Amino acid sequence: MRFVLISLLWLTSLAAQAQEVKILVQSSPLAGFEYHAGPHLWERLRVGDALQLVREPDNPHDARAVRVDWQGIQLGYLPRAENEAVAAAMDRGERVSARIAALVADRNPWRRLRIEIFVML
Repeated sequence: MRFVLISLLWLTSLAAQAQEVKILVQSSPLAGFEYHAGPHLWERLRVGDALQLVREPDNPHDARAVRVDWQGIQLGYLPRAENEAVAAAMDRGERVSARIAALVADRNPWRRLRIEIFVML
């Protein structure tokens, strides 16, 4: 417990010294890639590209839905089984960011694009 407290204090101190500290909180595949603009944008996407996370609390299929956009164009969603913590953080007003972590030319659309999600301190 003491280590955790010291670590949190250290991270808070770093955040005060730096403009921004990002903590990786999730790495996920992208759901729905094949149903949105992903296949059409494949050649333009790059590892490291920033992604925008957009909360959709009124989504008729999932009240915890988090849409994933690239340059204002929808690529898909965080998987339903993995969106609860990110949706809750966004609902609390926490700052989150995301980026493309991996691009794999795979026949399975669940393996094509992996994203990383960060909480910003």
